[in-house]
Amino acid sequence: MAYRSASSTPNSQDLISYGLQGVGMKRGAVLSAFVWVTVLVAAQQQHFDGKSWWHHIEILADDKMEGRGTGTPGLERAEAYVVDQLRKSGLDPAGTSGYYQPIRLEARQVVESDSSASLVRNGKAEPLALGEDAFFAPLVDLAPKAEAPLVFLGYGINVPEKNYNDFAGLDLKGKVAVTMPGTPEGIDGHLAAHSVDISERWKNLRNAGLAGWIVLPGPEANWSRSRGQAAEAVTHLADDAFDETKGLQLLMYFNPAHADKLFEDTGHTPAELFALIKDHKPLPHFDIPVRIRTTTRMLKTPLESANIVAKLEGSDPHLKNEHVVLSAHIDHLGIGRPVNGDNIYNGALDNASGCAVLLDIASEPKREGVRPRRSILFVFFTAEEKGELGSKYFAAKPPVGPKSMVANLNLDIVHAIVPLQEVRVLGLDESDLGDAARRAGASQNIPVDSELELNPNAFTSGSDHVSFVLRGIPALYLKVGFPGELRAVLEKHRRNIQHTPVDDVNQPVNLETAAKFEEIVLRLLLDVANDPHRPDWKAGSFYKRYAAR
Repeated sequence: MAYRSASSTPNSQDLISYGLQGVGMKRGAVLSAFVWVTVLVAAQQQHFDGKSWWHHIEILADDKMEGRGTGTPGLERAEAYVVDQLRKSGLDPAGTSGYYQPIRLEARQVVESDSSASLVRNGKAEPLALGEDAFFAPLVDLAPKAEAPLVFLGYGINVPEKNYNDFAGLDLKGKVAVTMPGTPEGIDGHLAAHSVDISERWKNLRNAGLAGWIVLPGPEANWSRSRGQAAEAVTHLADDAFDETKGLQLLMYFNPAHADKLFEDTGHTPAELFALIKDHKPLPHFDIPVRIRTTTRMLKTPLESANIVAKLEGSDPHLKNEHVVLSAHIDHLGIGRPVNGDNIYNGALDNASGCAVLLDIASEPKREGVRPRRSILFVFFTAEEKGELGSKYFAAKPPVGPKSMVANLNLDIVHAIVPLQEVRVLGLDESDLGDAARRAGASQNIPVDSELELNPNAFTSGSDHVSFVLRGIPALYLKVGFPGELRAVLEKHRRNIQHTPVDDVNQPVNLETAAKFEEIVLRLLLDVANDPHRPDWKAGSFYKRYAAR
């Protein structure tokens, strides 16, 4: 079993090349050469050994990269390393500026000490304690001053497929909606995920003419954690084309423990309403005899970052004009709150590991000069940790024709910490990409199963594949599987290591797992790139609707 502790350090010449002097290492072994063929090769042939994969991680997750925070010099150094590797691999630049696709961003933060909120009842203002009663969320470009009446809209969703609409028949213009989480009985699975998707919510709020939104979480919500997260800056794409909240003046979260302040004189109690949502029962709609009055001050900081895009041009005269996108995000959390004296969130597995897979696979065509039939885009997204912003921008404004992108294969955290027993895939049963994934797994005698994280809505949340799905492009998100008792190992890693400074190059990894996972990804990529049939959603897939837009 090829476990390896991550105690070695990166190659000193590589570090010097990217301004990271002072760290030495012995270089990983060279991968055995192989022919990049246009058909899948013998089932057990292996092209990877995990060593170069780990070498890339050691560079990208080194302390000198400072956690690769979006818009930071550390991320720029990491991207420079990736660009250099892509150039050495012979891949063509395919961004809008060489290998780069620059993106303008803006970080917004509420200055709570200079902001206020009150409930105005019968002409008398009742101040709310920000942080205790409620807090502002800078997902919206908050108006400096706002005042509007409140209306309770139940779940606040519109589901035409079920003839359900919380907005129908109500005069909502200029009001602020108060909503509770969840969906009523009969609206579940993919339909529920779609109806509560934040983009769908913004569209419904805006179309109804509402001035703002107050979210009332359920009583089980961790208020202190949510309140702490709201104090942090929120990053947005600095492009009006992506402003889904335009026209909304206010977004607040209200403490469920203090919800009686909202429902006074309405004839309804928080306990009654929370009991209804617990049982997925219909919720009433009613005006709340109170107005919300707010003043806010926001700090807005411009940021610049970039996606990295490289292209392997296909060999077929016609299919080379179509593109398969193999992607991973390169950003992480940067420098943050110290844990045991360490404040660098290195992001070794999240997601230097996914980037390392792309770099390994990108290096293979040059060895033999044989290309697949379709073109392949290798894309390293920025700002995934900020809400998949890099992929959202790329999918909307790709440097190639939007309709030329036929598929996305996305990697985000290769948990190579146990022997590889299975591969889990989000989107496995939604398109015929899933059939190709099963074939790739079978070539290595590794079963491929659906991965829904015990959550049937997971396919439209959590990583960069979502940006492609919402544009109608078939996509898969591939993961190392943790069947049976191994699930506890994954949960422990998520609880103790992921999104902490401990996700660094000092954790043990399983190189055999990484190598075999890379092999499966390579075979899947080749299958899709060589298949004359363009990938398509399956007839019964909920997500086929996005392709028709």
